[in-house]
Amino acid sequence: MLPHIHVLMATYNGAKHLPDQLASFVTQDHKDWSLWVSDDGSTDETRDIIRAFANAHPDRTVRLLEGPQSGAAANFMSLLCHPDLPNGHVALSDQDDVWYPNKLSHALTTLQGKRGAAIYSAQSRHIDGQGHPIGRSRPHRGQPHFANALVQNRIAGHCAVLTPAALDLVRTVGPVDVPFHDWWLYLLMTGTGAEVLVRPDVVLDYRQHDGNVLGGNQRRLASVKRVLAVLGSTFGKWQAQNLAALETAGPVLLPENQQRLERWQSAPQWGLGRMMVSQQIGMTRDTPLATQLIRLAAALGRI
Repeated sequence: MLPHIHVLMATYNGAKHLPDQLASFVTQDHKDWSLWVSDDGSTDETRDIIRAFANAHPDRTVRLLEGPQSGAAANFMSLLCHPDLPNGHVALSDQDDVWYPNKLSHALTTLQGKRGAAIYSAQSRHIDGQGHPIGRSRPHRGQPHFANALVQNRIAGHCAVLTPAALDLVRTVGPVDVPFHDWWLYLLMTGTGAEVLVRPDVVLDYRQHDGNVLGGNQRRLASVKRVLAVLGSTFGKWQAQNLAALETAGPVLLPENQQRLERWQSAPQWGLGRMMVSQQIGMTRDTPLATQLIRLAAALGRI
């Protein structure tokens, strides 16, 4: 028997594709779920669509909440830490994807028997605004670890599922101000020694369009944007936000990861010394070329 799971969806002006995502919830082969929606001030028909969905499924819990209106990451963090949300398994959901029927059951089966904090993620097929396939996500190489999480995210927020203990961990630290909620979950889970389970299975269609906060990893344009972000000022600002949030999480981090943070924060601001510290604390991405890019960014003082 798989447990009840709360589906947490952050919305903002998503009326165009929202009905497809809601329909995919109904087709899940795991039927024991409830829906919690945090809307960030939509001015289209998003809220009406959610209310109509709730009325069409009176036997299911559907909650529509007011979001903080500070961006997608803050909206998801608000949902995860909402005082009314019961403890239990939670699955994060974008407003414009399409889940495959085994999306929830695959995640819960993977997490079955995990009593401690654990987070699940998987792969996606990428589709355009009209639903046509345009590619798929690229599985990361190597094992997840905290020093990797300092410079790379391996958790796809639209796939993420947390155990009750992982949810407790998130709520213990609180709704921190971070650039990306899924990257924060990867940082917090690896930083505290929780299990990070990233499966190779494709479990949903991830819609790529102009409204995406960040595009799929395999797209050439997105890769170029990431290089420019690392060597420019954007990536450094993201990391600074994450480091500030990790200070808040200090009491729950493993001692060795606290030491890594202290070493990094006390490193020279740029030059060979900063590059050497990044290497000594194990700061790597999942390919040699990407790791060299991080080393260069450290030497230039960009991170």
